Amino acid sequence: MRAKIMLLALITVAVSLVAASFATAQTTFKLNAAMNIGQETTRVKGAKAGAAGRFTATLDGTTLKWKLTFKNLSGSATAAHIHTAPRRVAGPVTVPLCSPCTSPESGTTVLTPAQVKDLLAGKDYANVHTAKNSGGEIRGQITKAPTKSN
Repeated sequence: MRAKIMLLALITVAVSLVAASFATAQTTFKLNAAMNIGQETTRVKGAKAGAAGRFTATLDGTTLKWKLTFKNLSGSATAAHIHTAPRRVAGPVTVPLCSPCTSPESGTTVLTPAQVKDLLAGKDYANVHTAKNSGGEIRGQITKAPTKSN
């Protein structure tokens, strides 16, 4: 009987350790995208030299805290979004960021599990729209930032 109790105690400890390792698995990710006119899928009209931007974010579970900066656009930014599509393909808006937008802009939004999956798989891009370029003036594919090692 004593051996069974000891075995049960060891199994309980082992199961607890496995559960704890799953609980501490990484759920926070840094994301970024360098945006420029060359990544847009439509012909950009009236763009200034050096039109560019940066999208950075922290994804904690399903909460996305983001920051957007941009410069040298052909005019005021009318909107910015996250779209789902691979590089060089236009895709639907999945997360509105701002409308109208000024630089810098920031916010927080809660994503669905499907949106999180696409974002972490590199299937999303950020872009900024202007009146001259309603399909988007600058764009950048969102990727996970490299993790720092000790």
